[in-house]
Amino acid sequence: MVVSETKQVSSGCIKITTEEGPAFFIREAYLTHLAPESISDGSVFSGEDEEDIIDAGFCYAAESKALSYLARAEQSRFNLTRKLGAKGIEKRHIENALDYLEREGSLSDARFARAWLASRKINHLEGRARLSSELAFRGIAREVADAALDEFFSENSEEAICKKALDKCSRLGMREDKIINYLLRHGFSRKMIRSASGEGGL
Repeated sequence: MVVSETKQVSSGCIKITTEEGPAFFIREAYLTHLAPESISDGSVFSGEDEEDIIDAGFCYAAESKALSYLARAEQSRFNLTRKLGAKGIEKRHIENALDYLEREGSLSDARFARAWLASRKINHLEGRARLSSELAFRGIAREVADAALDEFFSENSEEAICKKALDKCSRLGMREDKIINYLLRHGFSRKMIRSASGEGGL
């Protein structure tokens, strides 16, 4: 690889133009052994050094694509890994890019979990068990999900949500056994169902 031109485009980010092909970008943080200052106009690289630069370029490309998804909405690491993999990006480049975005705070499973719960409650009446299962399905670690759920239910009464779901079922004329099964499937415990149903009980 023969570097014809380099340009520092932002802190830690270099645009590299080579004689062999089009320009590309790398982030210094993705270099594993090559010193960033060794990359300059007229530099020639081969073997491991060339591979280090190329890998850094692929990591930066993965980072850029991940940021395009994050610009639209919060994402979980699990979901970004799946989306980037579907684009044909190698796993090691994805991992390096997402590690960097987590360190920089652009990617956060905790923030995704809070945003997902806030959005989910708009059209769904669900208890803690169901929401916990849904977060696990989206790749959120148990301790992260538990913290997000604790925060969510400190602001939203699970019993009140259960009561709304129960009232909805009653308005639809569902039988008692059907109501109980519905509420259980939607993550409410039997204890919560009894509490929400009041003195009359179910």
